[in-house]
Amino acid sequence: MTEAVFPDSIWAAVTPRPPQTPPLASDADADAVVIGAGFTGLSAALELARAGQKVLLLEAQAVGWGASGRNNGQVIPTLTAAEPRAMVARWGAAGERFVRLVGDSADTLFDIARREGIEAEAEAEQTGWFQPAHSPGRVKLSRARVEAWQHYGFPARLLDRQETTALLGTDFWYGGMLNPTGGHVNPLGLARGLARAAAAHGAVIHEDTPVAGWSREGDAWVVRTVSGHKVRARHMILATNAYTGELVPRLARKLAHTIVPVLSWQMSTDPIPDDLRAGILPGRQAVSDTRGDLRFFRYDARNRLITGGAVMGRRDMARRVADKAARSLAEAYPQLGTPRMSHVWSGYIGMTWDRFPRIHQLGPDAWTWIGCNGRGVALGVALGREMARAVSGAALDTLALPLSEPRPLPFHSFARLIAPNYLAWMRRKDRQEMK
Repeated sequence: MTEAVFPDSIWAAVTPRPPQTPPLASDADADAVVIGAGFTGLSAALELARAGQKVLLLEAQAVGWGASGRNNGQVIPTLTAAEPRAMVARWGAAGERFVRLVGDSADTLFDIARREGIEAEAEAEQTGWFQPAHSPGRVKLSRARVEAWQHYGFPARLLDRQETTALLGTDFWYGGMLNPTGGHVNPLGLARGLARAAAAHGAVIHEDTPVAGWSREGDAWVVRTVSGHKVRARHMILATNAYTGELVPRLARKLAHTIVPVLSWQMSTDPIPDDLRAGILPGRQAVSDTRGDLRFFRYDARNRLITGGAVMGRRDMARRVADKAARSLAEAYPQLGTPRMSHVWSGYIGMTWDRFPRIHQLGPDAWTWIGCNGRGVALGVALGREMARAVSGAALDTLALPLSEPRPLPFHSFARLIAPNYLAWMRRKDRQEMK
C-alpha cells in the first residue's frame, strides 16, 4: 500500500491522521459505489450508509487529499457569481430547488457535523460569513444580493459601513452582505470526520485505489480499478470534481474538459496575539470580499489567520503569493505589521466559464457534478446528500439537481494555459470599481 503524501498545509500539520484504509484487493459487489473521498463522495456515502445501503467508496489517494482537504475552510451558502434569479432563469423549477439547496448548504454541513458528533474534529464554527464591499459601488451589488437571497427566505443582511467597521475591526471596507448561517471548518478534519461517520454507519472505504473507468452491464454499473479489480453496483456516484482528469488522465476525459483546474493558494499566519485578536474580526466570521482578485481570511481554532491569494506566472509562486497576502492583511490591519506565513500550500479548484456548476446524470442511477468555482465546501456536502437521494429513488422533480449534458471546452489545453491571465482582467475590473 502506498501512503498518500499530503501538502504542507496547516491542516495536515494539526489534524490527527487515521490509519490509511487498505486498497481494494478483490472484486466486490455493493448497492452503491462512490468514486472520490472528498466532501461530495463522503457526504453521499454517509447518507447512503445511513439508509442501509451497502456502500463502497474508492479513493485514488487518501480521504481529503484533494481540494476538500486543501481549501480555506470557509463555509459559504452562495455561489461565486451565479445569483438566485439567474439560477431560476436558467433552470426553472429545478433552479428554484437548487437555490434552496445552496441557501441551506451551510446549515446542512453544520447540522451533519452536529448529528454525527464530529464538530470538534472538524473545528466547526458557525459564526457567519461576511462579504464586504471593496468600493462604494460594490455596496449596490451587496444590496442586490441581500435582496435576492431574502426573496427566497434566507437570512442575509446588509451592513452599512459603520456596522462593517465594527464587525471587521477596520474601516477598510464600505459595507457588505452578512449571512449568519455560514462559518468555517478545518476542511481536512471535516473530511476525516465524515469518513469516520460513514464507516460507523457501514460504508467501506478503500484508499490508494484509483479508478480506471466504468461500464454499464445489464442493470448494474461495473467500476474497474487501475489494479484490475471490479466493483459491481446498482448505483454509482462520481465525485472527483477538479481532480477528475489529474490522477488518471483517461478517466472521464469528456467530463474533465468541461472545467479548467486553476491552482489556488492558501496559507496561515502565526497565531495572532490575544491583544491584537480582540480588535481584529472579534466575531470570528469567515470573510471574503467582492473583489475578483479576492481578499479572504478567517481564524482557525489556534487563532491563526487563514488566508490566500493568486499571482500570475509560475516563477517562485509560493513566496510571491505569501508576500501578496501578507501585504493585503497589513493594508487592512496596520496593527498586524506584515504577518509571517507559517504554512503555504496549493491545490486545484474546478472553474467553469460562467461560474455555474455542472450536474450530470451519467446513466441510470449514476450521477456526478463538477465545477465548484471556489464554493465547494458547503456545496459539496449538500450535493453529496442530494445525489444520495437521487440514487435512492427520489423523483427527479423533487431533486435540487438541474441537469445538463457535458460540453467540453474548445481548446481545453489552451484554456488551461491562459487561465492564470484571467487574474489580470479581474484586477483591472477591481481598480475600475474603486473610481
